Amino acid sequence: MRSPLSDGEWHRLHPLTPLLRGGLFLIVVIGIVFANLRDRLLYVFLPWLAPGVGDEVVEWEQVGGDPIDFIIANNLYVLAGVAVLAVLIVLVTVFYTSWRFHTFRITDDDVEVRSGILFRTQRRAPLDRVQGVNLTRPMIARLLGMAKLEVVGAGTDANVKLEYLSTANAEAVRSDILRLASGRRLAMSAGPAGATATRQPGRVASLSQTVGREITGLIEGPEAPVAELESVVHIPLGRLVASHVLSTSTLALLFAIVAIVIGVSQGVTWLLFGFVPAIIGFGAYWVRSIVRSLRYSIAPTPDGVRITFGLFTTITEIVPPGRVHAVEVTQGILWRPAGWWTIRINRLTGRSAADSSTDQFTTVLPVGTAADVERVLRLLQPSLPDDERALIVQEGMFGPTEGDTFTNTPKRAWWIRPFSYRRNGFRLTEDVLLMRRGVVWRKLVILPLARLQSFGLYQGPLDRASRVTNVRAHVVTGPVSPFLAAVDRDRALALFDDVATGSVRAALADRTHRWAEGETDAAAPAVPLPAASVPAATAPVPPDAGASAQSAASVPPPPGYTVVTRPGEEPA
Repeated sequence: MRSPLSDGEWHRLHPLTPLLRGGLFLIVVIGIVFANLRDRLLYVFLPWLAPGVGDEVVEWEQVGGDPIDFIIANNLYVLAGVAVLAVLIVLVTVFYTSWRFHTFRITDDDVEVRSGILFRTQRRAPLDRVQGVNLTRPMIARLLGMAKLEVVGAGTDANVKLEYLSTANAEAVRSDILRLASGRRLAMSAGPAGATATRQPGRVASLSQTVGREITGLIEGPEAPVAELESVVHIPLGRLVASHVLSTSTLALLFAIVAIVIGVSQGVTWLLFGFVPAIIGFGAYWVRSIVRSLRYSIAPTPDGVRITFGLFTTITEIVPPGRVHAVEVTQGILWRPAGWWTIRINRLTGRSAADSSTDQFTTVLPVGTAADVERVLRLLQPSLPDDERALIVQEGMFGPTEGDTFTNTPKRAWWIRPFSYRRNGFRLTEDVLLMRRGVVWRKLVILPLARLQSFGLYQGPLDRASRVTNVRAHVVTGPVSPFLAAVDRDRALALFDDVATGSVRAALADRTHRWAEGETDAAAPAVPLPAASVPAATAPVPPDAGASAQSAASVPPPPGYTVVTRPGEEPA
């Protein structure tokens, strides 16, 4: 069924939206005023707390340079009160008018938002390009039973925000958007004939119940999800704190503290001014990172992977199928004794590159064991067979092992990667390309072929001398770097052709664009490309063929995929 807010008509946001969007600004202004008038307020209302302030206030009044002193000296209390009231009325009117002009509607094809009083703005997010839907509940909004909905688009600064809705309406609208984005069509909800209307509690009583329920939720934990599976990963608080302690940033902090102690003991006092603010900032970041990772959960839903995190500000995001462009499993050397790993992904976040909050939407597992990694990978890459998934954990994460199936850096190029050349390698399957590298920081990159934008080989003069090349896959921008150095030249050329063929085949068979649309077609087996459509090299690429090599297939790629060609070769 479809919620009333998704009927294709224009609707307004929650009536308390101006309080959260403009009221907080007023609170900041009032706080600044009180901070500047602190001594005067203490003298007027609590003189016994600051007995020495009275003389200073009398001196200020005699000088008469303060606006408050001018009002008191000229007995302009009424005029000042009227001016303050007029300013408040103007602000309330502006906030109310802005709320009246801020409307949205959800149709079968897109989400639209109109806003602005003098300068009108209209934003539209096509549903078939939705990369995810995030539900954010800041602490104050959460206490009032409100939430912010953000529809993630496929472009820079392309997100559409609905702030704020009631939590129930936000949940219903999010479900409607995801189902419409999947290709389904929703029926309008209608109550049964003759149904008796139930008396709803008043607004004040409802708000009181909401505040009490949300305060309880802050203490007891996240609310129970409706018709959703339990989280497949649970992160204990001790592991979360220990993972932050056992990090290179913590080592850098300890080094800075030791440097300050030694420097001050030697009379170099300027270190206090240089390092202490940085240490305070790092401590705040350290605590904020832990608090943000609390109440973490990840679970499958019919519309994608649901990820929830945050203690005070709770964020719930749903990543639909096929919206993950790259996955990276990483383990630092300090985590190795404990067997902990972290998982990050590249995905379209719809935010600008300067947005510092983008990182929190790319970490899908802050810290977990190998078993946790396997469960998360099952959600992010459900199409992988079980034997392939087990191989990823055994060889990709812990490898190389006996009978290693990865193609590693040849021994003649050990000097390029002197510590990790035995581990530095790749493996190509029908669905994904695996890149394994690193010894101090173990990294395994998983690239779905259907999401691959292009593929390149890069070779410098030293690489040519060792008959190796560098491999880079091109995906959307993110923390995952799909790069592999010192790959055998002949193996890299063969990989190049195989990736070109496999990525086109995977893209043609991909049904995640509208994952619930055409279920009959999705169930049909993929038809392999005819032999004539597979690109063939007209001549082998010489060792000094330049900085990169690229290939193409004669089958036109789907929208969003790039055709790449080798130098001197034309697409069929």
